[in-house]
Amino acid sequence: MTESATTTPAPPVPVGPASRSARRHRARRHHLGSRVAFLSPAVGIITVFTLVPILLTFWISLHRWSMYTPLSQMPWEGIDNYLRVFSSSRHQRAAINTALYVAGSVVLTLPLAFLLSLLLYFPRLKGQGVVRVILFSTYILPTIAVAIIWSNLYASYGPVSGVLQTLGVVPPAWLNNPSTALASLVVFNVWQMVGYYVILLVAGLTQIPEDVFEAARLDGAGFARQTWSVTLPLLRNTLFFVALMTVLNSIQVFEPVYLLTLGGPLLSTTVMSYDIQQTAFVDGLAGEASAMAFMLFLVLLLGGLTIAGSLRVRRHRV
Repeated sequence: MTESATTTPAPPVPVGPASRSARRHRARRHHLGSRVAFLSPAVGIITVFTLVPILLTFWISLHRWSMYTPLSQMPWEGIDNYLRVFSSSRHQRAAINTALYVAGSVVLTLPLAFLLSLLLYFPRLKGQGVVRVILFSTYILPTIAVAIIWSNLYASYGPVSGVLQTLGVVPPAWLNNPSTALASLVVFNVWQMVGYYVILLVAGLTQIPEDVFEAARLDGAGFARQTWSVTLPLLRNTLFFVALMTVLNSIQVFEPVYLLTLGGPLLSTTVMSYDIQQTAFVDGLAGEASAMAFMLFLVLLLGGLTIAGSLRVRRHRV
């Protein structure tokens, strides 16, 4: 009888720390390659359409250029354009007007948007959706159409002046008076933007559990107490976001100034965006305008990073 040959399986090769480390390294390289492959189109688009113009704006801000000569023939200015921005009385006035415009927009928009969001969320009445659509429509309307409406409202023959005259009050020249022109533009901005912020705050209110309000009512808290002790603390992230978005949007204001006042009267409504346009296209000082634009970009970038960082910190705290 022939004894059949038996094969003994080879013992498993022990996997050491070096082998596991090599596998992890290969897996990381694979994931990194996948991420690069998926992100490269977006990164390429951002680089071409965002990063390159920003770097070009900074490069032009270091030269004297009038947009009528090739970029290769721009005389070098260094930081002189930035020094002229800080020393010019018109640019200083534009910065002050922008700060006043932003402050007025925040002071009026935030309380009004919060109050309207409460009125649209808590009563639970029919027709709330229609009211929300009407409020939001002010945001999506073209600015030129809104400007035509408000130019007639602010006119000496308009309804606002007519109501004041009926009450025995002499109406001011809203857009033609240096003391009221900027405030009139702030009201214009609040009317146009408040509906958008109301929608954001209503969305934030929907994230608050109804049980919290029910518990507050069982404890005897009225609407005012619930608003102060429950709604405001739980809505603070959304309120903070709305406040910073109001600041960033107000800093970039241009269309209302261009359409209604052209920066006047007496530079009372000249803001930074309008001043940049005038410096570049009217005065022919594109290098100086680029310096202003780059500084404004840094302000907006700092604001955006503040939004992202603050929301991240607040989310971790919650």
